[in-house]
This record gives sequence, structure tokens and C-alpha cells, in this order.
Amino acid sequence: MIHWLSQMNALLQFNLLSLPTRMGSVLSSAVGIAGVVAVFVGVLSIAAGFRSAMVGTGSDDVVLILRSGADTEMVSGLSLDETRIIADAPGLARSASAALAAAELFVIINLPKQSTVTDANVPLRGVETASYDVRGNVELVEGRRFEPGKNEIIVGQGAATAFSGLEVGNSLTVGANTWTVVGHFAAGGGIAESEIWADAAVLQAAYRRGASYQSVIAKLQSPGALEQLEQALSTDPRLNVRAMRQSDYYSAQSVATTALITTLGGLIAGLMSIGAIFGALNTMYTSVASRSREIATLRALGFRGSPIVVAVLMESLLIALVSGALGGVGAWLAFDGYRSSTINFQSFSQVTFAFQVTPLLLVLGTLCAAIIGLFGGLFPAVRAARLPVAIALRE
Repeated sequence: MIHWLSQMNALLQFNLLSLPTRMGSVLSSAVGIAGVVAVFVGVLSIAAGFRSAMVGTGSDDVVLILRSGADTEMVSGLSLDETRIIADAPGLARSASAALAAAELFVIINLPKQSTVTDANVPLRGVETASYDVRGNVELVEGRRFEPGKNEIIVGQGAATAFSGLEVGNSLTVGANTWTVVGHFAAGGGIAESEIWADAAVLQAAYRRGASYQSVIAKLQSPGALEQLEQALSTDPRLNVRAMRQSDYYSAQSVATTALITTLGGLIAGLMSIGAIFGALNTMYTSVASRSREIATLRALGFRGSPIVVAVLMESLLIALVSGALGGVGAWLAFDGYRSSTINFQSFSQVTFAFQVTPLLLVLGTLCAAIIGLFGGLFPAVRAARLPVAIALRE
């Protein structure tokens, strides 16, 4: 075993020391593998950022209550009486004066994107004063809150970055109403940063919704109080609603878009990997061909075939891992934190988010590079080990 390891180590050192003589083919292969990893990590960072914006919204003690059978706020509907009954239900946290529950509206408006002339569907949410306390992570970063009863709006900082005309002080005309932007807010990187908020009562009048709402967002006494709330709501004959944790609601909404991005990213990376494998094959075949006489001489001196196979594979793997690491670093520098927006297929509205190059993605990218390196080095390694000594010496 020691003799085998010494042979493999000697061959590997010999291979690595000869890399400068094959720099052209090595760089070609390295650039191909680094490109595959960069694209793979970059595309999947979109899915990671989108899912983080969705799943990171809400905590386990915040619930969303919709009409039974509705899977999104867009198709839900609640009357004023129903929202008041819900606010009186057991299991909800309460302030000194009332339950921490807010009835909300959700409508879609068209606004132009910053980078293009095309319009996008942007969520406009009607909220109540309790909406800030229920969510708990809403923080003004510029301006002030809107005043109840006025045509004023505050804008999530993601929406302010992605869409035109949402600077503080600007006026925004939507339908027959003109709204004044009075503030920008952050919400811990969650989906609320993609929204525009207005007073629910004003929005009801603007869209002729009467006294109707679409959802109630509320804070539980504790995460375990959800069962008590569900029991009370389901047994009340005046109600036909269902309650779910806000985090679960947005997690379910992220599935379709995340799956689409991940599938497309895997497909693109797979197609590019095929080209990278051929590049690695070319590099390693060139390596073996240029050293066939040296390999034959070593075999004539007693070197076995298996150390040759392992040494060639190790060379290919090392080149791939270094290339993959460079591709991962490049993806992190280029994509991590970059803000963009995409459509949420459940609500058909835009969600702004920041790309996230996570440690898991970097590990997956490195694994992808290793697989390319192993496949690219396998056949040249076998050829080097099987090459007849007499033929190789004549070459």
C-alpha cells in the first residue's frame, strides 16, 4: 500500500509540475468550469433570494385569516362584521385597548419599472394602525407614516428601488385618485418591502369596496395559541374562515416560482456542464498524449496502472476544484445582494428581493465542478493506464 501511494504521489507531482507546458488547454478548461459554476450559483441565488424574501416574512406568532377556500388574498373576502368577530376571538394578543389584529385590503396597480419602459403589477395594500404593531418589523427609513383619512402612501424600499415615481414627495395617480408618497419603510427584507401601503378606509372608497376587506392579520398570544384560535373560528357559525401562520402562507406562495427558477437554473447549468466536460476531456487527453512516452517509461520501470489512473484523475479534480472556487467567488462578487424583482405566480404581483449567494450554493457549485473534473479525467486516465508500453515509447 505504501509503495502504491508513493507511486501515485510521484505521478501527481510530475503531472502538476508539467502544467505550465500545457497552460493554454488548462486555462480553456478552467474558464469553462468556472463559467458553469458562476452561472449555476448565480441562477440559484435568484431562487434563494426570492424564497428568503417570502419565507422570511412573518413569525410563528403572526397569523393570516382568509375566507375558507381562498388560497390567496386576491380571492378572499371578509365583511366588516366578520373582521370584528375575528378580532374578539380567543388566542389573540391584546394591547391595553384592543386585540392586535388589523383588517386589510390587497389590490394590484400598474407602475413602470426603473430599468425598462414596461409596466409591472405592484401590490397596493390597505392597512390599519394595528398592522404596524402586528408585523413588528416595519421601520421607516425616510419620511413619515401616512395620516389616516388622507390620500397618502408609504412605499417599501424594495418597491421604491424597482419602480419609477415612488420617491418621497412625489404624487402618484392611480385610476381617479392621486396619492402622495410620504415615506419609505423597511420590513426586515420580507415581502412587505415590495408593497405600497395606504389607509384601508381610503383605499376602500377609492376602489368602491364598501366595508369589505380581504384578510385579517393578527398576533397570537404565543405560537401555540394557533390551535385555540382555529377552534374558535371554525366553531363560530357566523364565520367561514381559516387561519394560518403568515410564514406558512408565504412559504406556500414561494413554491411555484422557486421551483421554476431552480429547474431553469439546473437545466442551463446542465447544458453548460456538457461543454465543460468536453473541455476537461480535451485538456486531460492533451496532457496524457503529451506525456505518453514519460508514462510508458515509468510503467517500464515498474509503476502500476492504477496509480496512473488516480494521479490523472486527481490532476483533473484539482484543476476543476480551483476553477469551481474561482467561479463561486466570481458569482458571489457579481450577484450577492443584487436587487431585482420577479412575479409571484400566486398573486401575479411583483416581488422585490436581493440575490443570495449562500454557503450551500457555494458547496453545490464546488460539487458540480468536482463532478465535471472527475468525468473529464476518467477516460484519459484509463487510456494512460492501458496504453501499451512499446507503442507509447515509439510515440
